[in-house]
Amino acid sequence: MHADVVVIGSGQAGVPLAARLAKAGRRVVLVERKLLGGTCVNDGCTPTKTMVASARAAHAARRAGRLGVSTGDVRVDLAAVVERKDKVVRQWRDGVQRRLEGMGDKLQWRKGHARFVGARQVAVGDDVIRAETVIVNTGARAVVPDLPGLENVPWLDNTRILQLRELPRHLVVLGGGYIACEFGQMFRRFGSEVTIVQRGPHLFGREDADVASAVEAVLRAENITLLLGSEGRQVTRLGDDIVLELESGEQVRGSHLLLAVGRRPNTDDLGCEAGGVELDNRGAIVADEHYATSAPGVYAVGDVIGGPQFTHTSWDDHRLLYDVLMGDGKRSRSDRIVPYCVFTDPQLARVGLSETEARERGIAYELATMEFGKIARAIEIDETAGILKVLLDPTSERVLGAAIVGVEAGELIHMFVVLMQAGASARTIVDVQVIHPTLAEGVQSLLLSLPRYA
Repeated sequence: MHADVVVIGSGQAGVPLAARLAKAGRRVVLVERKLLGGTCVNDGCTPTKTMVASARAAHAARRAGRLGVSTGDVRVDLAAVVERKDKVVRQWRDGVQRRLEGMGDKLQWRKGHARFVGARQVAVGDDVIRAETVIVNTGARAVVPDLPGLENVPWLDNTRILQLRELPRHLVVLGGGYIACEFGQMFRRFGSEVTIVQRGPHLFGREDADVASAVEAVLRAENITLLLGSEGRQVTRLGDDIVLELESGEQVRGSHLLLAVGRRPNTDDLGCEAGGVELDNRGAIVADEHYATSAPGVYAVGDVIGGPQFTHTSWDDHRLLYDVLMGDGKRSRSDRIVPYCVFTDPQLARVGLSETEARERGIAYELATMEFGKIARAIEIDETAGILKVLLDPTSERVLGAAIVGVEAGELIHMFVVLMQAGASARTIVDVQVIHPTLAEGVQSLLLSLPRYA
């Protein structure tokens, strides 16, 4: 069989790329071995944020008394939460299928395991598809650590934990990143006892200590046990419990164990060697600034090429690669600004440089920090936890980076993202008229705290 383009994987880059290239007149075959929609739709953003919403509703109901509202006994039906999550996931997955089927003969999508068997030759079952262009969007999966005894105990990853219908008595989480913290807080709010074990001195190893500490304070206030600077030595089964022994000799005993120590690219069974596609030492496909791999005509996008592993980054990959394939690829993937958000409550959002990164690189900066609780709107809605932080170039007044821990931080960070994308001065926010009372006032107040704007 011959095609102009083969797209392997139906994630957030693969589907829009396949659809747009088909509309442009290319003969496209999209191959997906599991579920349409990739990680985001099936066991990433969509299901987790849907369940986070349920957890927040339970938490808000329990705390309603502080606002003079009585709610009575709050109970969580985990099976009902999961049913709602599954319904939302099906809605998005069905939407992907309708989009593909709506392309008619312009795009063919096939269910099966695709693998390279030669240069730009992809086998799907017994069929071999030859194409001028092959695009890999196979995503990533949870890392399983080399932890003695792990093979003898039942463990969870971000996919398996989404299927639980009975509440864990005590969830032990190994790892301190966004997956660990989102699930840890979620299940604590559902009613589980939760312990998070993190090898570093703080959660979120990429963040400044004051930013990470703001989230840690919230988690501790919700009676989540944080064992920082702790590393697992081995794990054993004791009756119905799982016992995690730490390097310190301390033991953590729980009913369930969640592994959240990173993600690895899905390249093990892709036949990359046969296709001439080079991998790095982590198993990620090596791709240049325009997504080209070591194999002529083969491109890779999304999580499979390593970090940053975000849905919005993968979706943006599709836009840049589409331009490349259409002969208008002026932008490269290193040119762009990549914001991100951790959907704990409150959220942690960041864009650009952290203070630590700027200092390590010897980059001059002006710094402003402010407690989130100084925002009038935050006080009114009693959502005061968090911190705002921004770094400016002392000469141009452009934003070098910003971090926000606070309610709706993922929305607020875009004020800085837009400024950075436009190359505009922070004075733009200083001079704008901001609606009162809004959380956005806090971003303006943060900048006004700098001596140059006083």
